[in-house]
Formats: sequence, C-alpha cells, structure tokens
Amino acid sequence: MSGAGKTSGRSVADEAATRKRGRSLAALGYIQPQTYEELRAVLSSGTVHFPKRLRQVAIFLWQHPSDVALGTIAQVAAQAGVQPSTLVRFAQIFGYAGFSDFQGLFKDHIKGSWPEGRGEQRTEPNADLHFLHGMVGASQASLGRVESGFDIESFEKMVTLLAAADLIYVIGSKRAFPVTTYLSLTLSQQGVRNVLVDNVGSTALDQVGCIGSQDAVLAVSFSPYNSITPDLVAVAHERNAGIVTITDSTFSPLIRLSDTWLEVVESDFAGFRSLAASLAVGMALVHAVVARHGQ
Repeated sequence: MSGAGKTSGRSVADEAATRKRGRSLAALGYIQPQTYEELRAVLSSGTVHFPKRLRQVAIFLWQHPSDVALGTIAQVAAQAGVQPSTLVRFAQIFGYAGFSDFQGLFKDHIKGSWPEGRGEQRTEPNADLHFLHGMVGASQASLGRVESGFDIESFEKMVTLLAAADLIYVIGSKRAFPVTTYLSLTLSQQGVRNVLVDNVGSTALDQVGCIGSQDAVLAVSFSPYNSITPDLVAVAHERNAGIVTITDSTFSPLIRLSDTWLEVVESDFAGFRSLAASLAVGMALVHAVVARHGQ
C-alpha cells in the first residue's frame, strides 16, 4: 500500500474513532468535560450508568483525584483494581483520545496545592512510626476535605429530620460499623432514643421490622457498597421512614433512597483507610440533634 493510502487509512480510522467518541457523549447528553468539576457534575447527575468495571473506575476517580493526577496509567489501574485498558475506555467515553489527555483534568485540579495525603515526605527509621505517621497524614487529609467543602445545607436537613423522629435506627456494617456503634452509644448517653442495627445472629432485617413513618434512619456506608446496609435502608424507604446518609460518593446505592446525604471521603495509607472524618461529621450530627431536643 502506498504512503498516501496509509495516510488516508489512518485519517478514516481517526475520524471513525472521533465519531464513536462523539456518539458516546451524545448518548450521555453531555459535552466533553473540560475541568475536574465538570466531570464530577456529570458523574453526580445520576444519568450516567456504567457497567461494573467502569463504575469501579468512576468511584476511584471520584475519591482519589490526586492519585489519578500523579500516577502512571499502570499505577492508577492497580489502585483502582482494573486493567489499564479499562481506564482508556473510561476516558474515551468522555471524548478523550486516551487516559493521558483525560488525566489532565486531574492535574489541573490539584495544581498549586499539595496532593491529598501526600505532604512532606520523611524517612522513618522505625517501620511502626512510619505507618503511624502515614495514618495520621491520611486522617488529616480526610478532615481537611470536610473543613474545606462541608455541605451545611444538607447537614441542617439531616439534623431536622433526625430530631423530629420518634426513634432513630442507626445502620452501618463492615468498615462503617465502628462509626455507627459510637454514634448510637453517644445518642443513648444523651437521652435520644435509638436502635443500633448490629445484625447479631443475622437478625438485621428483624431489627428494622417495626420501623414506621414517624421514625428515621441514620445510615453510614462506604465503597465498595457490598454490605447488607442498602437492603436495610430499602426496607425503611418502603415504610416511608426518613432517611439520612453519610457516604463517600454519588455512586452509593443509598443516595436514591435517602432524603438527604453528606459526602465524606476518607484517605487511606498502605491500604488502611481512616475513619476520622466520618466520626467527626457523625459526632457533629449527634451534637446538633441533641441540641434540638433540648430546645
């Protein structure tokens, strides 16, 4: 084949790829996002439905923009638990030729600030101290995000709904269970009637069996959302109970069941994720509910 023929072939292929990406965007009803904020707006719209692996990518990108900005495609893929080709497919859905172009959204987002959870690096002679400092750094990063972007309007709605409830059902499992256990304990100590749904003896569905429309649910759930919590919250939703949720992304299955929700994203270190921000927000919520009861 001549050089001209090859060039022509590449042009046709490029045009076809462009049309394919355009059709993907048109199907979603969005133009190509030009900033990280625009991308988040698309992802949080509720109109984009991904298959399992692409949804896994979306959750990771949502929660770890700094890791996406600073990592290679192999590193990001490994952290997200997918193949590099899946990252390329995700980028192409939004009109980008590949992951490198798409990554520019994240690089621009973190420009001018230290990456999340990656402050000044220091060498520790003791491995235990290194881990401790890493966890402290992750906790500080988590708390910093809450302080810089707290949704006070949603928080006030949560307080109003919980304070008006006859009985609060506190629901969370796996990693969220330490949070819900402490919140339930504190509510009880402050005289606020509540039930901790602890699923002892696999009785969680029985524990929410008497929930009614005058009651409320305080649910806490984190990705990968593979616990019993969505099933329990669905029962409360069917009974017209009020539902408020603390979760870590717009992809949580609890969002569509909730009257209002707060996003709390926890940073991790060496595969271990902090709970500092979730506990801080939860305790602020309990404090506000108790204050309303005292009025």
